[in-house]
Amino acid sequence: MQDYKNFLGLGIAGNFALHLAQAGELEDFKDIITADEAAPKGMFPFYLPKPVASAKDILTTYPISNTTIKLPQTDVNVQAEPEVGLTCRLEYKDNKLSKIIPTHFGAYNDCSIREAGASKISDKKNWGEASKGISDNLIAIDKFSDGGVMDNYSICSFLRRDGKVHAYGEDVELSGYSYFYEKLEAWMVNQINTQKDFGPLEPLSEYISTCQYPKEAIISIGATRYTPYGETTFLKSGDEVVIVVYNAKNITSDDVLKSVQNSSYDRTNMSVLAQKVL
Repeated sequence: MQDYKNFLGLGIAGNFALHLAQAGELEDFKDIITADEAAPKGMFPFYLPKPVASAKDILTTYPISNTTIKLPQTDVNVQAEPEVGLTCRLEYKDNKLSKIIPTHFGAYNDCSIREAGASKISDKKNWGEASKGISDNLIAIDKFSDGGVMDNYSICSFLRRDGKVHAYGEDVELSGYSYFYEKLEAWMVNQINTQKDFGPLEPLSEYISTCQYPKEAIISIGATRYTPYGETTFLKSGDEVVIVVYNAKNITSDDVLKSVQNSSYDRTNMSVLAQKVL
């Protein structure tokens, strides 16, 4: 899982209805004004491929693993955040981001510390190696618009604890994202170019410039809603987090559950991220 060391790592906050409230993070964004009520609240860095003087040093620690989550050394609560991750090509014009081209998608874990009053979103996102996860089985995107392959896919997630499998995130269609496809792409380009150092947000265009305009990025497009179990359950050593992005035209949610229970996955119809918690 060293394939993405030269990629910029970014995430989106608040792109699925009710998730921020479930995560106890609405207060963090109280001063952020968005274009409309459904709009995401902003973007955050979780990994910078080069040092940036104005950013925290920890953001240059490569955090991605497809097998493990290492809990922080400090005594804090940590939750998995099941979502879709995109690998993207980035294009620039006149030293500004001009285009984001998503190439692949799959299961992603934006694992997060639950800590009230953190100064920046990124403070809760990268605490060291294996604090994030992306599937090693990503799915090629034919077109990032209606009528493309992503129309067929849903996402769900589970926590295996003491031998029992619990539904952790709701089973939802990818079309349930507040901003998706062309609307999301346009929003991301504008947000990256214009986002300021304000409240929990950071100046991404400045970071990108210092990183010498990375040509590729992983962008996680927002955590989905938790089940009641997921909303109230924090990770502990010995758990296994399983996030599945699956083709709902070809297999059912019951098929997915059986696959998770048996730890046997249909890689033709699923992008799976299974991480042991250490």
